[in-house]
Amino acid sequence: MIDGPDVRWERLDDERIRIPRHGAMRVDGLVFASDDLVRGGSIDTQSLRQVANVACLPGILGRSVAMPDIHWGYGFPIGGVAAFDPDDGVISPGGVGYDINCGVRLLRTDLSVDEVRPVLRDVVRAMFRTIPTGIGARGGVVALTRDELREVCETGAAFAAGRGLGWESDLDHVEERGRIAGADFGQVSAKAVERGRGQLGTLGSGNHFAEVGYVAQVDDPATAAAFGLFAGGVTVTIHTGSRGFGHQVCTDFIPRMDKAARAAGIELPDRQLACAPVGSPEGRAYFGAMACAANFAFANRQAITGRVREAFEAAMGKPATRLGMRVVYDVAHNIAKFEEHSVDGRPRRVCIHRKGATRALPAGHPQTPREYAHVGQPVLVPGDMGRASYVLVGLPSALGEAFGSSCHGAGRVLSRSAAIRTAKGRDIRREMEDAGIVVMAAGRETIAEEMPDAYKDVTQVVDVVHRAGIARKVALIRPIGVIKG
Repeated sequence: MIDGPDVRWERLDDERIRIPRHGAMRVDGLVFASDDLVRGGSIDTQSLRQVANVACLPGILGRSVAMPDIHWGYGFPIGGVAAFDPDDGVISPGGVGYDINCGVRLLRTDLSVDEVRPVLRDVVRAMFRTIPTGIGARGGVVALTRDELREVCETGAAFAAGRGLGWESDLDHVEERGRIAGADFGQVSAKAVERGRGQLGTLGSGNHFAEVGYVAQVDDPATAAAFGLFAGGVTVTIHTGSRGFGHQVCTDFIPRMDKAARAAGIELPDRQLACAPVGSPEGRAYFGAMACAANFAFANRQAITGRVREAFEAAMGKPATRLGMRVVYDVAHNIAKFEEHSVDGRPRRVCIHRKGATRALPAGHPQTPREYAHVGQPVLVPGDMGRASYVLVGLPSALGEAFGSSCHGAGRVLSRSAAIRTAKGRDIRREMEDAGIVVMAAGRETIAEEMPDAYKDVTQVVDVVHRAGIARKVALIRPIGVIKG
């Protein structure tokens, strides 16, 4: 047992840390983490304390879980997973985050990297020109009326696909087909509506990006083939969420949930864990508004997909259908939703919170897309803009240990301000260009904030979940062109 200033923990094996139930904790904590990540400082006691704090919430089931990309977040750690009893448990905005349904979409193509390199700068320039980026970016690809925004919130990705920004087949390769049930537009504030109307089809800032890459390594040839991936094949990764719309939804509900927690007599170890009983008026209202923002995010990635395809069509002189620009998968990273899971050996409906974690379902699971039923659901793990990203596939152990979840990215090791200080005197854009990566961004500061040094090594993170048996490596993707906010 290791006692730190904030939390005690013990190592179960090379990939798992247990935080034993103590004090106000209702369940144990389970963190997937290697000694390399712990010794390197990538996993700190502040984040582990947040895992323990989540374990104190009413109605939590099984254990409080965190992935190897864990780092400090608002209330819940980023990388956290927790499931709650819908009758006796709670729902918490801190368990979803401000960027509701921040997530990742991967497109594959029939193109080889050698075919695309001669026109790469044209592709990246076209993407940067037609996809608004940066803080507060507006002028999205679809200017929405209030009624149209309501439709987005209720129908999700299908809204954008139905307006010429996608194909019907795209929806077959999106978590929940790009629509979380239970959206209630009546719970969305006027301020959130105003922020959202001009942001559909915009990338935003921070770690959000649209990235052209290629398959540099295939670890599981059969599964890669099922996903349409091949060595040297060009891909596009889209990483963004619900933009200012979702941020405002979270902002609106945190004080309401804080008041609801106090009214319900819920003792919180951290006020940032503000929550309400799932079935309470406040809990239902938050879920309805959160689902609206989640569906906005699915539609946002769908709209950007349309613009990405147009950029490739212009550069290659062929329609996207002939280029094989098919969606491999689209998965949420910040979400609360109702799913069926086995708890204590019996099936239970749970309210699952994933904050900086990806759904990871195995072969044969009823929610695994039909096309992938024989191999399992794709798990998309983007890295930083200078190194690599991974495609994994969900395994049965993820259901038993982590409510069907896996890691979602590299995880920060430097704050944005620390990254800017570290980058002082360096030309990060030039470093990327020298590495063969075309970068276009709204400002130099964004590139500094998101430089590779600011993140954990995504390979170390992926190796943990691979060895732990909750998701298996399928392919490694290296970037060659990226646009950022």
